[in-house]
Amino acid sequence: MVNSDSMPSSSIPSYSTPSSSMNSHSMTDMMTDCLHGLKVVDLTRNLPGPFATRLLADLGAEIVKIEPENGDPGRAFGELFKALNHGKYCEKIDFRSAAGIETIKAHIKDADVMLDSFRPEVLLGMGLDAATLHAINPKLVMISITGYGIADALDETAESWTAKAGHDINFMAMSGTLAQLKTATGEQAMPNMQFADLAGGSDTAVIALLAAVFAAKNTGRGRHIAVSMTHSLYHHLVMPKATADMMENINGQRPEPQNDFLGGVLPCYRLYKTQDGRHMAVGSLELKFWQLLCATLELTEYSNAHWQRGFMPNTAESKKAEQAMTEKFASQTLAHWQMVFSDVDACVTPVLTLAEAQSHPLFAHQDTYQATAGWQVLAMA
Repeated sequence: MVNSDSMPSSSIPSYSTPSSSMNSHSMTDMMTDCLHGLKVVDLTRNLPGPFATRLLADLGAEIVKIEPENGDPGRAFGELFKALNHGKYCEKIDFRSAAGIETIKAHIKDADVMLDSFRPEVLLGMGLDAATLHAINPKLVMISITGYGIADALDETAESWTAKAGHDINFMAMSGTLAQLKTATGEQAMPNMQFADLAGGSDTAVIALLAAVFAAKNTGRGRHIAVSMTHSLYHHLVMPKATADMMENINGQRPEPQNDFLGGVLPCYRLYKTQDGRHMAVGSLELKFWQLLCATLELTEYSNAHWQRGFMPNTAESKKAEQAMTEKFASQTLAHWQMVFSDVDACVTPVLTLAEAQSHPLFAHQDTYQATAGWQVLAMA
């Protein structure tokens, strides 16, 4: 990484992680050598692109974050900006000036990857199109995170969408994902988790760029890839698509999300309200877990009322089991059931608040920015 001491006066100071307040053996620390030597020029702003390059930085990549003169709009979110961009080399330029574009090209000469999140055609207008940049650096992998994709790669009927503005809620809505989030009574839920930005944008971008970098090292040829957050999120709906087809084959009609196979219609896979208005998450999808659950709750008469025994959703026996479970969980508090299932391996867990999760021992290794990697290094050769 470029040290902040060597940054030009026009640059924005980078954020460094205070090692004294981190677990020295955190999951993130153990993977920082993986992408050592990978240089990434990051032109993105707000959330999807910066989170993607945060993931790369956690794996050891050198990130050069180039912002407009008035800065990344994400800076207005304070601590979120720090969490996304600490440890990156940050530089401000005038994107509308020839000198600013030349600064970007200078970074491109020895970069492996460039990310942007502009609307289609903006790169061409700035003189940063693939033909121009590949003439400078043939191995460069270019990743454009878009809302709806690029017109040339889509059917002509979708072309009108490619230049539209949007945010996470719009991409979730158009992909069919938002409609999957329904309450038990069928009301539309409004999530505060950015599924399209993070799963459809950040994670998909990282997968695509690492695959393309691998190919470039073997072939000497880079490429320009457009990541569509809407299309990627639609691809993530693999389970609802399959279960809806399955339910249609069983019942002759496609279910509403709250009545889908894994949407709460199965007694063995749903949320149950506790006496104090909290919820327990029951994921006893397999028969062995369901039977253990029934034994733990002293409801063994329902041990065979399971889909693997032929009792499909909405059958009389299935509804009886659901009602019995509902009454049982409602008879005690969350704390009670949390204690009961602490040593019972039946796929039953409390629904924690964010604050409770933050203080849970599972996340004791989180860093200063309340981040935790999703990987663990178990051994090294």
